[in-house]
Amino acid sequence: MTVKEKLLKLRELLAGCGGAVIAYSGGVDSTFLARVAQEVLGERVLAVTACSETYPAHEQKAALETAQQLGLPHQTIYTDELANEQFAANPPERCYFCKKEMFSKLLDIARQHELACVLDGANYDDQLDFRPGMQAARELGIRSPLKEAGLTKEDIRKLSREMGLPTWDKPSYACLSSRLPYGERITREKLTMIGEAEDYLRSMGINVLRVRHHGNMARIEVNCNDFPRIIDLSGKIVEKLKTLGYSYVSLDLQGFRSGSMNEVLDVPSVEL
Repeated sequence: MTVKEKLLKLRELLAGCGGAVIAYSGGVDSTFLARVAQEVLGERVLAVTACSETYPAHEQKAALETAQQLGLPHQTIYTDELANEQFAANPPERCYFCKKEMFSKLLDIARQHELACVLDGANYDDQLDFRPGMQAARELGIRSPLKEAGLTKEDIRKLSREMGLPTWDKPSYACLSSRLPYGERITREKLTMIGEAEDYLRSMGINVLRVRHHGNMARIEVNCNDFPRIIDLSGKIVEKLKTLGYSYVSLDLQGFRSGSMNEVLDVPSVEL
């Protein structure tokens, strides 16, 4: 199918929902889905953002601002994944427990507002990845219309740009828990260290990055073309990250790549 044919199929799928709660992070996929759903369903759409310690404040703020800019009906809820020992222990299926809590709350909201469907922003490419959260979606009957319509990330960026959406070129993002190696316990203190370290690098104009947390070592991933800038600013970066609690600061010579923590698993890579 062409991209336009996929978009038509998406509109048909959304029309069949009658009304929907959308899991809305403010990223490329969920923003595009929410916008098209709003065009198709009008007031029968509610975008819901789940906030917690794993979701940085700047991402929460950006999601709210984008929703306001687009005139999306929007609601914020709060989740507490760290209270779930199965999540905090950080097994490879960690995302399953997070998504199950979030989707369960979205189903409650859908019932309260008499909206028939709960939708997420999973796209066609995502089914090729290791995404335990998709199992939770299947178990709870959450639909993924972007995936059902065959829309890839490239398709969604292209259509978002044509629609004038501000997120069309937004870098992919994942929760802060994905910065820790599987098996290392997730704590509020570690998430705070990671978040502040990434905020500092972002303040230097580096937008595509991850600070991977390995005990007392921070492993920085950035695009290879940002290496010179990191090296030029290495003194300031090391000083800052040591004040956050890191003893060692390293630059990953493989550069930024989604899902680098999955490289130790015998599964496909996932965008984390």
